[in-house]
Amino acid sequence: MNQVIDLQQKIQFDIAAICSYADSLSDAIAEAAGKTFSVAFISNERMKQLNSTFRGKDAATDVLSFPFEAQPFEPESDEIGDIVISAEQAQKQAAENGLSLEGEIKQLILHGVLHLCGYDHETDDGEMNARELELRDELGI
Repeated sequence: MNQVIDLQQKIQFDIAAICSYADSLSDAIAEAAGKTFSVAFISNERMKQLNSTFRGKDAATDVLSFPFEAQPFEPESDEIGDIVISAEQAQKQAAENGLSLEGEIKQLILHGVLHLCGYDHETDDGEMNARELELRDELGI
């Protein structure tokens, strides 16, 4: 079961629906089959700090993914990593893209899971984008 945590207080959304969606992704995405991940919703301020620390970019972003890397002495894990989402960015992008907040959040979680599965749109030849669009169609988002 995937974990979804809301660590921000500015943006309200249906956390139960998002939990259900997150759980469905482990079955819907072949690359994530049998794996678990965590999603945390944070403020723009906290996202800016994380983006600066981990990517050297002094601005908030919508989603960051942190793949789980087991240490040599640790047993094998079904955990593939953590996803953090700026709820404020999600709300802003939903309005810009004519989507519901829930629809935008679902797209961001999907995007994050694909990163956790090893996809990287910054270095591949469009594979991640193609896979994401295919899954959006399959999932109806």
